[in-house]
Amino acid sequence: MSIITIKSVEDYQKIIGADEAAVLLFSAEWADQCKQVEDVMEDLGKMLGDKLRFVKITAEDFPEISMKHQIDAVPTVIFLNKGIAVDRVDGVNIAALTAKCKNLGATAISDISLEERLKTLINKAPLMIFMKGVRDAPRCGFSKQLIAIVNEIGLPYETFDILTDEEVRQGLKTYSDWPTYPQVYVKGELIGGLDIIKELKASNELEKTLRGE
Repeated sequence: MSIITIKSVEDYQKIIGADEAAVLLFSAEWADQCKQVEDVMEDLGKMLGDKLRFVKITAEDFPEISMKHQIDAVPTVIFLNKGIAVDRVDGVNIAALTAKCKNLGATAISDISLEERLKTLINKAPLMIFMKGVRDAPRCGFSKQLIAIVNEIGLPYETFDILTDEEVRQGLKTYSDWPTYPQVYVKGELIGGLDIIKELKASNELEKTLRGE
């Protein structure tokens, strides 16, 4: 999941008003350390994007918001839970940033049911793939084969690494009544696994199916 950039006060208010957890980076273009923190947040977003929203705001462009959060220097990261600031990291402290993101993600998860989490994940993108590993680094042969086939179609898609979340890994099997991975979803509906994708490709129906037509 990409980092959201705050471009207006209204954007910030939407983040504050959301009933979810967010990680808000106060940054500046001239500060190289901010890019370092942003890169780490991008990586964390790939792991925790279903639990947290990762957001960036240029501190100097929004002085009132910066003052509200007592931003004296950049980079500063503020952790929000349901619009309330619950923690912060001042400066570059990658270990603290990572640990606090994971803690906030765990807190956010506890507030919603597993079924709600699964529904949110399944509908995260029109074409959603649950696999072992990520699209650029599959961690099993079946996942690698499936990604190669889907990449040939050229449609945008998102992936979720089920090896990073045992609750999702086991829960999705029951939720969808499909015991193996990878699993492919189109517009929230299960299409199937590698064998089904191969069958659709052989019958020239794969692209139409993945488009949800």
